[in-house]
Amino acid sequence: MVPADQDGGVMRTDALLATVQGLDEALTAVDVFDQALVDGLLRPRPDRAAALAEFAHAVAGTPLAARVAEAAGRTVDGSAGEDDFVALAAARTALLGSVHDALMSRVEEATGRPRGAAAAAAPESRPAVNLLTAARSWLADLARAGWRGMDHDVVSGAAPVVSAMLPDPALRRLATLLDGFAAELAASCPGAALERVPARRWADLWTRAMLLTLPGAADAPVTGTATGRLLPLGVDLHEHATAVQVQVHAVFEPADGTKARLVRAGMAAPKPDTVVGAGIWQLLRPHMSLLAAVGEGRSMDLTDMPVTGEGDLIWSDAHARPGGSADAFVTARVALPAATEAVTAPLDRHPARIAVPVFLEGYAVRQGDDALTFTVAGHPLEVDIDRVPAAGPLTPEAVAASGACIALLRWDAGSYRLQPLAVETTVRKKAVALHAGGWAGGTADKAGARAEKAATDAVAVLRERAGRLLRK
Repeated sequence: MVPADQDGGVMRTDALLATVQGLDEALTAVDVFDQALVDGLLRPRPDRAAALAEFAHAVAGTPLAARVAEAAGRTVDGSAGEDDFVALAAARTALLGSVHDALMSRVEEATGRPRGAAAAAAPESRPAVNLLTAARSWLADLARAGWRGMDHDVVSGAAPVVSAMLPDPALRRLATLLDGFAAELAASCPGAALERVPARRWADLWTRAMLLTLPGAADAPVTGTATGRLLPLGVDLHEHATAVQVQVHAVFEPADGTKARLVRAGMAAPKPDTVVGAGIWQLLRPHMSLLAAVGEGRSMDLTDMPVTGEGDLIWSDAHARPGGSADAFVTARVALPAATEAVTAPLDRHPARIAVPVFLEGYAVRQGDDALTFTVAGHPLEVDIDRVPAAGPLTPEAVAASGACIALLRWDAGSYRLQPLAVETTVRKKAVALHAGGWAGGTADKAGARAEKAATDAVAVLRERAGRLLRK
């Protein structure tokens, strides 16, 4: 994935720009269903009824065909039940899964890295069925009303379900999704007054939640353990008003000498909306020693770390200890090209979930008024600088001045894009490496230190106020 004169393989960007057969047709079918959800599935108007039949036809020839056709017919005549909505959600997921697989095939062709084989795993314990049924009932009511027909009475039905789910760890994934989805809908009520409906986004959330109400769908069973050396590549940070999530992408080299593979290690934490920027790292550090290693440019030695079949490490500091120095750019140049891609869980097969680590070097940079583009092997790739977090030293300006880049290859709005995780650039005539997670383990940088101090003060005030309320 580096130029040939650097003793590596050239990233085949032409594979990313070629037309994917059937992609537009699959996405059009998904849009058809999403527009039906806008108006509601209680009694679709005639044009929506025809659209639902078109949507069902998109999965003809698959094992879902008969069930989805039946569900679409019942939806048109107003007699659809919750099981019918589950079938429609499954068809939509299957269509987007096919898009995901087609796009990932192009990514494999471009990078030259094959995907690993899926590992069999025994199902985990099943959560309370009554709560899953309650969640499905709320989602069905929401679908019947549609985004234009929703109001606070409909949306508020999620609150008791979420409250009952949160204490159960097996239900927390679905509970968190429902909680965030309901909050987003509540902020947009009444639906009839909306100027623009985010149809794809809300349909994505509704579909995923509906399928997670099926017993066992939320399982991410551990399929083994990892013992060996973990070489971090970069940090992907997601910050929201009330939560923060970090995901460390890395190459794992097994101690038994088997083939290196790509893995991820992540965690999430609640946060006050006053804690922003570099201050969010202090919410994450106590739970993940890997962040200190990332900030210090070190590897981690793992012993029996639980890992899922999708390459997600179930992080526990008890199974990890700091290793030696590990430059992320050395890892990207030497270890990344030979690493096996992680497989994707069935429910995660969605174009928005594509995030493949890549290394680029020797590209030309073009800075436009509203876009930054890297020309790689003669072909342009847009750089998504909006994804560069404020919680690190990496900046859009540094990306534009870079000569080498570790990034996540994503697909968005019809094209592949790059999300920078780290760059090599020149600052004051000195070559430096800047990482999005450079402040993860702490920093002496003035801007980062100020943000950390402000966050510490904010958390102290909140703790004092919470203690006062508890005392009362």
